[in-house]
Amino acid sequence: MELETIWAEYQQALKGFLLSKISDHDEVEDILQEVLIKTHENLPSIRDTSRIKSWLFQVANRTAMDYYRSKSKSDKIEEKDLWFATEPQSIQKEFSTCITPFISALPQEYADILLAIELHGESQKEYAEKLGISYSTFKSRVQKSRQMLRKIFDDCCHYSVDRKGNLIDYVPKNGQCNNC
Repeated sequence: MELETIWAEYQQALKGFLLSKISDHDEVEDILQEVLIKTHENLPSIRDTSRIKSWLFQVANRTAMDYYRSKSKSDKIEEKDLWFATEPQSIQKEFSTCITPFISALPQEYADILLAIELHGESQKEYAEKLGISYSTFKSRVQKSRQMLRKIFDDCCHYSVDRKGNLIDYVPKNGQCNNC
């Protein structure tokens, strides 16, 4: 079998196969050229011409894998290059300027609880003992404080959180919030 005949018959199918694995059309064209060269070099060693199609696709698949291997070695990604590595932190930092004024807008008892537990990291159990109330009563007050704070945030901003409750994005509601 001649190279020109084989290539005319299978080139488009090989190209489609490579495009299913690699989205960059220019890279696919380069890899297709490599497959052609490998076909030219190894065609005389093929004894069973009925398996030429499967052999070509194996060559194409291996060449695509080689492409990804070489790309992974040459393209070292650093954390600073990842947009998602820094974005949420800056949003949280920006939004955190609103927390203190919002907490201050709560009744003093609830504001003190949130300042101690959420901002200063005090233990709920120790803070309950300090106030001289039961731990279960204090946990209820913490939950009520959080609900009240959330209501203030809901009244001020539209915000999005991920599955873990981390802030992803926020947009202030028009003219309804003066706390930030």
